Amino acid sequence: MSPSIEMVNIGGDPLPLDDAEDCTQLRRTLSERHVNMIAFSSVVGIGLFLQAGKIVSYAGPGLAILAYLITGSVTWSALACLGEMTALFPVRGAVFEFPARFIDKSVGFTVGWMTWYQYLITIAAEATAVAQLFNFRFDPKYLADAGYPDPTLGWRFGQDAHPAVWVGLFLIFIFLMNLLPARVYGEIEYVFGCCKITFIVLLILFNVIINTHGAAPHNNPNPFRNYDNPYSFGSRNFTVHGKVFTGGPGHLASMWTAMTTAVFGMSGFNAVAITAAESKDLEKDESIKLATRKICLRIVLLYTLAVFAVGLNVPYTDANLRVYAANSIPSGEHSIFIIAAVRARLRGWPHFFNAFFIFSATSSGVNALFMCSRLLHALALTPGAWPRWKIAMIAKAKLERTVWGVPMAAVSATWVVGLVSFLAVSPYPNVILGRVATNSVVSALIAYCIICVAYLKFYKCIDRAAQGLDTRTDPNQDLRFYNREDDRFYPYKTHGQYLRAIYGICGCGLFVLFNGWRSFVPPMNIADFFSSYINIPVFVLIFIAYRINSQGWDPRQWRGREASEDLHNPISVSQVNPRLRRGRLRRANRKDSFSRENAMRFVQWIWEWLK
Repeated sequence: MSPSIEMVNIGGDPLPLDDAEDCTQLRRTLSERHVNMIAFSSVVGIGLFLQAGKIVSYAGPGLAILAYLITGSVTWSALACLGEMTALFPVRGAVFEFPARFIDKSVGFTVGWMTWYQYLITIAAEATAVAQLFNFRFDPKYLADAGYPDPTLGWRFGQDAHPAVWVGLFLIFIFLMNLLPARVYGEIEYVFGCCKITFIVLLILFNVIINTHGAAPHNNPNPFRNYDNPYSFGSRNFTVHGKVFTGGPGHLASMWTAMTTAVFGMSGFNAVAITAAESKDLEKDESIKLATRKICLRIVLLYTLAVFAVGLNVPYTDANLRVYAANSIPSGEHSIFIIAAVRARLRGWPHFFNAFFIFSATSSGVNALFMCSRLLHALALTPGAWPRWKIAMIAKAKLERTVWGVPMAAVSATWVVGLVSFLAVSPYPNVILGRVATNSVVSALIAYCIICVAYLKFYKCIDRAAQGLDTRTDPNQDLRFYNREDDRFYPYKTHGQYLRAIYGICGCGLFVLFNGWRSFVPPMNIADFFSSYINIPVFVLIFIAYRINSQGWDPRQWRGREASEDLHNPISVSQVNPRLRRGRLRRANRKDSFSRENAMRFVQWIWEWLK
């Protein structure tokens, strides 16, 4: 099959994505800038704003920065694997399609449901966070000790209202947002994403300014006072259930806990691949490559700088940072960014920060429902992903339908299941929120691990195809389209990606196995243990159910892998008509470096990385 602009392989036979007559297809109306900001906005929810302080209290300001860098490198490695496969084979449901194609169909379908569950739980986490943030209030004693000019600080209207009110408003808003046509939704989320980037940049500058201009009341003129004595670069000890770890074990325990906590703030990177089926700029040169790198660079860089800057103003021993529950997410008064404003004795800023955190959590919840519905729609269109029961087939037929390109049934079904968000009305919402977040993170890590394994198989298949050794490729296809060394045709290549895939497997695997190590410290916390590890047996059970469904009850009859290793996909336009790579800065006029042509090329290059 020759490459075509209008055709793209979606988990099987090629389908026309722009056919308005097909009421099961999504519409390709999102531009590249929409995809970039939707992905960014889906990641930036409460992970940075509410958990950064917890990470600093665990590891200290210096090791907290290192924790974000290491965690970011692991998740980036997994996303790069997914990005390369999606750039070459732009399929719907890429998160589960590639494991199904290159490992096993049962594994792929299981990953699909686990990822759907991950985003579903994210909706509940963001809803619970919103309810927590409205209940904003500081302890008067803490304010007095910090020298805050007012005796009280909080939102009275939020404290008087029942948490169910805020959860209900949150759920109604995210539902209505997801009923909008994709183009309108993309424009709104583009604005939301720009607001979030601007806010984080200004938040970094805010903390630098109050540190350098002495707004915070300190007798020590050293701007890095919280990184030095009497504090330190890393925490001096780590406490679990009253047991104190010091020295090397203490640093290891605090660092590992900080990294596993930071994963929640970086989950959702795969949004770039999930939105690919609705991207009209998918065929542009390096579209997936740039989107993948932008989301990783923006998140890792901004998160790291934000933690570094706020660590200048708030010591890791601050009383409001000390949250000892193994799985919990603090509320607004425990946010290190709000604490920095309070310790600097600044009025108004704590209220503004808390309000923006609510906006951020709501926007992330909107995106979580968007991703969740698209995954459910993709699963509905995938043969074999559903049991052969009559009721399941009826549900599948309903879920694959779209109205104006929007999978209304998938949105509604996911939203109804998302009513679990009313867990926020429980007596201990911060603990419930923490356990929900942990459960979501483990689902994401399992999916990342499987995607990296799929990439290793993909890498070998592409190598064989480039050499003409794989008979499953189209005999009329130019083999340069599979050659990773020919970057004029190959859409996305990262140097050392094979090793990065192995690194991603090891990192994600270790996070999954040891993310709940604190629940084992006596006295053992059964609830925390289940929230940390229940997804592992769930994954295995779903896989076994698929095996039974396809090959019967007798495990002795389960032979071979149910993988297609399909390499017959149409190739994107950028590979058919290779042009100058948009992500690279090259001179248009090599004779005169300061020519008008080179200036325009430079401006264009800056815009490509900013949009």
